[in-house]
Amino acid sequence: MSKHSPEVAWFEELGRSDVARVGGKNASLGEMVRHLGGRGVAVPPGFAVTAQAYWHFLEANRLKETIADVLRELAAGRTPLAEAGETIRRTILRGAWPDETAAAILAAYRTLCERAGKAEADVAVRSSATAEDLPDASFAGQQETFLNIRGETALLDACRRCFASLFTDRAISYRTAKGFDHMKVALSVGVQLMVRSDVGGAGVMFTIDTETGFDKVVVIDAAWGLGETVVQGAVDPDEYQVFKPLLADPALTPILEKRLGGKAQKMIYAREGERPTRTVPTSRAERAGFVLSDAEILTLGRWADVIERHYGCPMDIEWAKDGESGALYVVQARPETVQSRREAGTFRTYRIAAKGRRLVSGLAIGDAVVTGRVCLIESARDIADFVDGAVLVTRNTDPDWVPIMKRAAAIVTDRGGRTSHAAIVSRELGLPAIVGTGDATRLLHDQQEVTVSCAEGDQGHVYEGFADYRVEELDVRDVPATRTEVMLNLGNPAAAFRWWRIPADGVGLARMEFVVSNHIKVHPMALVHFDSLQDQEAKRQIAGLAEGYADKTEYFVDRLARGLSRIAAALHPKPVIIRMSDFKTNEYANLIGGAAFEPKEENPMIGFRGAARYYSPRYRAGFALECRAIKRLREEMGFRNVVVMIPFCRSVAEADRVLAVMAENGLRRGEHGLEVYVMCEIPSNVILAKAFAERFDGFSIGSNDLTQLTLGVDRDSEELAELFDEQDEAVKWMIANVIAEAGKAGAKIGLCGQAPSDHPEFAEFLVACGIDSISVSPDSFVAVKRRIAAAEASGRKGAARRRS
Repeated sequence: MSKHSPEVAWFEELGRSDVARVGGKNASLGEMVRHLGGRGVAVPPGFAVTAQAYWHFLEANRLKETIADVLRELAAGRTPLAEAGETIRRTILRGAWPDETAAAILAAYRTLCERAGKAEADVAVRSSATAEDLPDASFAGQQETFLNIRGETALLDACRRCFASLFTDRAISYRTAKGFDHMKVALSVGVQLMVRSDVGGAGVMFTIDTETGFDKVVVIDAAWGLGETVVQGAVDPDEYQVFKPLLADPALTPILEKRLGGKAQKMIYAREGERPTRTVPTSRAERAGFVLSDAEILTLGRWADVIERHYGCPMDIEWAKDGESGALYVVQARPETVQSRREAGTFRTYRIAAKGRRLVSGLAIGDAVVTGRVCLIESARDIADFVDGAVLVTRNTDPDWVPIMKRAAAIVTDRGGRTSHAAIVSRELGLPAIVGTGDATRLLHDQQEVTVSCAEGDQGHVYEGFADYRVEELDVRDVPATRTEVMLNLGNPAAAFRWWRIPADGVGLARMEFVVSNHIKVHPMALVHFDSLQDQEAKRQIAGLAEGYADKTEYFVDRLARGLSRIAAALHPKPVIIRMSDFKTNEYANLIGGAAFEPKEENPMIGFRGAARYYSPRYRAGFALECRAIKRLREEMGFRNVVVMIPFCRSVAEADRVLAVMAENGLRRGEHGLEVYVMCEIPSNVILAKAFAERFDGFSIGSNDLTQLTLGVDRDSEELAELFDEQDEAVKWMIANVIAEAGKAGAKIGLCGQAPSDHPEFAEFLVACGIDSISVSPDSFVAVKRRIAAAEASGRKGAARRRS
């Protein structure tokens, strides 16, 4: 294939079929250079030193028999692993280059320097292991990479060190465990022009959500300097999430998540005469700023999508940004190997019933809950002290830690992101892990009894003591088809992707107030009036939360739009009904800065809540922020599947006022396909259903409030608990009548609540009334779907009997 020596091949001459010759890493680089460069994906130029050169090196130095002898001694137990590895590596490092091999490598390097317009170009030298008879074997992470290599002597030395790294202790252990013949595995070396990411940034991206397998997002981790700090888990990187289905439209900005990482250090080039790289602290400005702009995030997202489509499978991709030119590059790409192989249709859900005090938090890896005792290991030299089945707590991990990671119940680290070594290995082992906690090694102690929970969204928590929890198997295979749509109730954006495999008909209720209370935490009016806020403690907290936002109201709009976008994305393009905020005044008052803006009420349940707030001078400016977030979500990010719903709308006149305020804020019913629903939770909504149907596109029955207000029963009263019954004849009359009126008006109507899952006869009643949809919690979906299918079948049989 090569026009030069068979011991050297340029990337543009290689493709996926050359894995046996140059290893998976180099074959993949060649594939991208040849096929994806024309589609905008930039890959730094370079060449591969082939496996043939490796074998030639061993033969010229008569090393094959020496290596085989040492490995036989190791296999017989007469030589320890560390001694065997050291002996083989030392032997290879003493080897001399065959003249023709050295000449071929240096000729290629000189050509690369000419292409770069430099006398001595800086290159990255990466190992790419391969086995001729095992072309699909993965040797990822087993060998070494050397960065910032400059000059002919340094290049030959780095290539020789790559050859030697085929016999690191971890590589020998890996091949032994896999049953691979050491003498049939070769090493190719990739020599690639260095991207000046030492003065820019770098990171890793996956074309699939690494924790849930959600296949419509690209997850990007980014840090300042060379990308090794991200891979090693030495830093807490920025994290971005991009929604792939909307990337084709250049007018949209479908960035679902922008999480600022700590980025406390970075790897840069060292001075002449030192090691090639060194790690230094980042500046305060670097820690406070994002590595990538929105435009760069979208570019990487589009490249990731192109690469995934070309390879036909989810991908794990390394990228780098040149700080001198500002250009972005892809420097590696390989298939993702964990989530893409997960069995579809079945998954476990974990629910914690009772738990102790929260001790530390970080990024959740996996979705399980485990209990165990802490084993704190601060240094690799103390690995022998690990206790099997314990919760491993450490600063961060590297490949040398894998043997004890396999024996752990869970893993907790101080540093690292979703693409760090600890995260990747934990996924491969199926272990729950929490990375990037910051201070787990300081706050946790040996033998401490803890619960590690990765089941509460993308944040994981370590709780004191052994919590009570239950595990349920959810099987969504062979779910029956129904006329009645079954939708999901979702409120937590962090957990939304967990449910993407459920074949639901959309999201029937997404509670905006959950996002406000958990992801924003600040009363919107305190942001509107930030400068004149009298509560100095609240002002201090808001300043900290909204740091980086010159306009404090933008903090609310940005966080709300992004939080809701994860829910909108989870089941896209199916409808997602978002209810505008429905806090009661006492709940609003508990938000940061909220007390100054809320009246004290004797009965907040039927007080200043829902629609009445939206046009009131007390909250109108706050509602405008909610509208701005929805407008951004639909029109700038592209989630036109979002439906808006108005809660607790007491009268037709109030409906008109709310719709007018929405229109003032850019949300006009019918414009850009916007649908507006209303909650049916007040008797007036039923009595005047026809008039409400003229103003709204649909109804969602809130059975709790409708029961409370129909029966005059406080739903929170223990004394009256037995009187609170959603199946009371009066409540059922209300429900049946509003379903009938909606049907006559051509308006959609659904119900959101637990009653259909708790009471099969209630599901039958709703189906018999002709309801369009029922919205339930995700873990109730399968049971409700089956009950509705049975009710529909029973109804058809009854109708057939009546006709006969």
